Amino acid sequence: MRLLRSLCLAVGLMAPLPSVAQMLEFEALDGWYDDNHLAALVNFRSTCDLLSGPEWQPLCKVAADVPDDEASARSFFELFFKPVVVGDPPALFTGYFEPELSGSLTRTPRFAWPLYRLPPEGLQGQSRASIDAGALAGRGLEILWLDDPIDVYFLQIQGSGRVRLPDGQVVRLGYAGKNGHPYRSIGQELVRQGIFSLHQVSAQVIRDWVRRNPGPGQDLLAHNPSYVFFRKIGNLPADKGPIGAMGRSLTTMRSVAIDPAFTPLGVPVWIEKDGAKPLRQLMIAQDTGGAIKGAQRADIFYGTGPQAGDAAGTIKDPGRMVQLLPIDRAYALLPEG
Repeated sequence: MRLLRSLCLAVGLMAPLPSVAQMLEFEALDGWYDDNHLAALVNFRSTCDLLSGPEWQPLCKVAADVPDDEASARSFFELFFKPVVVGDPPALFTGYFEPELSGSLTRTPRFAWPLYRLPPEGLQGQSRASIDAGALAGRGLEILWLDDPIDVYFLQIQGSGRVRLPDGQVVRLGYAGKNGHPYRSIGQELVRQGIFSLHQVSAQVIRDWVRRNPGPGQDLLAHNPSYVFFRKIGNLPADKGPIGAMGRSLTTMRSVAIDPAFTPLGVPVWIEKDGAKPLRQLMIAQDTGGAIKGAQRADIFYGTGPQAGDAAGTIKDPGRMVQLLPIDRAYALLPEG
């Protein structure tokens, strides 16, 4: 590990971050010594080459040469990074996943709800309500069709998914763009209308309510004017996760979506999530999301399929998020004086 120590001085500056920050020692991270740091290092390597800035080239070279054992992996993070809390906890942690749905390449009486590719004119101003009413119909933009409008909605929230066709073929879909309208939470709208209290709202509760109330349910979905377009993703192995904002596959329980205005994509992030199922784990900031806003805001990737969906849909927990920043950059964030 002498090579690691000799390169510590090579760590430079990265893109600007908010200046309100608190540096910690690794001993102050709850559960740090109990995590699987090798799993985090493997995921860090998967996108390290995409990071820009003079500090990353030597750091990523070292990461590639670190022996694949737990002690070496933990030493890598402890030697090259400093834990920094950016923003004011408590954090808000939610979860997301890659859905597995049934669909068809053609419209049928069962499969009547389209998923659209991005129009050739690019992002446009049509709202969700106008698109659902047929504003894009007849233009050949349909990729395929689903059998439930709430599945279309939540697929757009997740940003990617797998759709199984009647012949057994599976189509992988990824995010292609949005219509330019702001995201509005339909869960908060249900609370505003007095239908549910805040602690009752979850993805499954919303899904069930929309299915039981198809008319008001469509009005509820239209409350969120933001609309997501998709693209087919080819040559992605079945055992790989969906493509995140960095253009690489996400890793179950090791990838997290963040607000890049506060947390740079690609950096390690220590998660201290409380709630019914506490989580203490090192993840990599490899994705973003329209509803993920703020320095202490993160969306944890729970994997693929219905079990992952059940787990992700119940997460709305407080805690603390700690960025692991290259040493010089971490010190540069501290207040002067």
